Amino acid sequence: MPSTDSTSSPEAARAAAAAPGACVVWSPELLGYDFGPGHPMAPARLDLTMGLVRALGLLDDGPGVTFVHPEPAPDEVLELVHDPEYVAAVRAASEHGTTDPHRGLGTEDDPVFPGMHEAAARIVAGSWAAAGEIAAGRAAHAVNVAGGMHHARAGAASGFCVYNDASVAIRRLLDEGVERVAYVDLDAHHGDGVEEAFWDDPRVLTVSVHQSGTTLFPGTGFATDVGGPRAQGTAVNVALPRRTDGARWLRAVDAVVPAVLRTFGPDVLVTQHGCDAHGEDPLSDLDVSVDAQRTAAAWVHDLAHELTGGRWLALGGGGYAIARVVPLVWSAVVGEVVHRPVTAGAPLPQEWRARVAEVAGFDAPREFGPPVEVRRWRSGYDPDDEVDRAVAATRRAVFPLLGLDPHFD
Repeated sequence: MPSTDSTSSPEAARAAAAAPGACVVWSPELLGYDFGPGHPMAPARLDLTMGLVRALGLLDDGPGVTFVHPEPAPDEVLELVHDPEYVAAVRAASEHGTTDPHRGLGTEDDPVFPGMHEAAARIVAGSWAAAGEIAAGRAAHAVNVAGGMHHARAGAASGFCVYNDASVAIRRLLDEGVERVAYVDLDAHHGDGVEEAFWDDPRVLTVSVHQSGTTLFPGTGFATDVGGPRAQGTAVNVALPRRTDGARWLRAVDAVVPAVLRTFGPDVLVTQHGCDAHGEDPLSDLDVSVDAQRTAAAWVHDLAHELTGGRWLALGGGGYAIARVVPLVWSAVVGEVVHRPVTAGAPLPQEWRARVAEVAGFDAPREFGPPVEVRRWRSGYDPDDEVDRAVAATRRAVFPLLGLDPHFD
């Protein structure tokens, strides 16, 4: 994995990527994806994120930055990965309040609300359009912080996700001639919907680094889940124990992600940056700092330049510490996409902190978190460490299928 303090090839690669530039998906209408008061998926997390992005000046006169303001995706786009009957059921829920628990509509996680179909389809349209910009060569990087709805399945809503924009984006890339796509999911929860969509497709590598399904929803994503019969080795799962901290989480990423990506050789990289692995997040038991997640975004950015000519689509995802964590992590992701990276310990603008106090009713952090110390996998395996054991299980299960030796870097 590239180091965060490298001053040679990653920087040179980023500088060379000034054209064709970056695509940013945003519209205030994306705030319409709202399950109601008290639901963890609060639209304020997106509003505060884009407020911080603007306050940091990340989009001010950026070289080659273009914007996508999506309208809801039509049914033919949604049906790239979703059953027509399911799309019809979402429409019925959206227009008439019709619940369908068998399809995940009207549950505690996914309550129905007026305009649900349009709100979810708008998120899909953003990621679909961003994928098109990359496939056509009009953008090298793209980001949709409202995206990353990785739990939605072909015929059901799940885990706050109605339509699966990540799967739609990957499907578009494939349909437009991209031969191999790698998907890396850094959410605390297993990226089950995307993995399922491409389980037996050798053109797509799915990698998920998450809290173990033995202790967290959706209860899937184990080291031995390695892909379907035609695609053995193209599903990679790192299932981590509770209380994994930022340094050990980065060690797990470092031990698996670069090796499998380099071996697979993707043409485009799609990444999901759910930030619910943070210690303040109410919906996971991990303890991954803001700077560890910022570091991971920089790492996958470097890998995109190394492996795909810079073709990279970054998505949001989970994250429910809506003011103290989500805006910081996702503004760092946006900073990477537009080649204006934020740094550990950088101060947060006072005007944004005032907005947090107004919206959330408490003080925001004063700065991005301190830098995290990384202990590389090559420093040696520790059999007494739970994280090392989880990493070793993944490497034993999948590395031989990819022609890699699980015992060496």
